[in-house]
Amino acid sequence: MITKKIRQATVGGGCFWCTEAVFQEVKGVESVVSGYSGGQVPGHPTYREICSGLTGHAEVIQITYDANIVSYEDLIIIFMTTHDPTTLNRQGADRGTQYRSVIYYHNQEQKEIAEEVCKAVAPYYEEPVVTEISPLDVFYEAEKEHQDFYKSNPNQGYCNYVITPKLMKLRKLHSDKLKTAV
Repeated sequence: MITKKIRQATVGGGCFWCTEAVFQEVKGVESVVSGYSGGQVPGHPTYREICSGLTGHAEVIQITYDANIVSYEDLIIIFMTTHDPTTLNRQGADRGTQYRSVIYYHNQEQKEIAEEVCKAVAPYYEEPVVTEISPLDVFYEAEKEHQDFYKSNPNQGYCNYVITPKLMKLRKLHSDKLKTAV
C-alpha cells in the first residue's frame, strides 16, 4: 500500500469561489478551503473587511493534495491556465487588490516551480503575466458561507456566468487531470 504524500498549495486567482470550484474537480485534490492571505492588517479578517480592499489580503484557496497523484507543478499549470494571470488586481468584473493573481509558496521548491511555470506559460498570453509569487505567511479560512460555494449554489447567476465557463475551460484543457472523465 502506497502512503499518501499530502501537501498544500495556496493560490489566488480572483474570486475564491471560482478557483475553489476548479480545484475541487482535480484528481488527487483532497480538499479546497477558501480563505484570505497576504494582508498587512493583523488578526483574522472578515469577508466585509477583505471586500473593502483596505486590509491588503487576497481571496485565496488552500489546496490539500496527494503529491503521489497530482504534482505541485500540475496544480500551478492548471491555476495559470484557468484564470487570467495578465490582469493586475482584477479578474473579469471583480476589481481590487483582493482579486489579484497570486501564488503563495510554502517552501523554496514551490517558489522555484511557480517561477518556472509562470515563465513557461507567459508566451501563450498577449499581455505580460503579473502573477505575484510570495511566501505564505498566514492563511485565514473564510466564513462558512464561502466554502463549497459553487456546489451549494450552482444555479446562482454568478455561478452560471463566471464559474461555469471556467469549469468548461478546465475540462477542455486538463481533462486528463480530473476526478471524473469528461
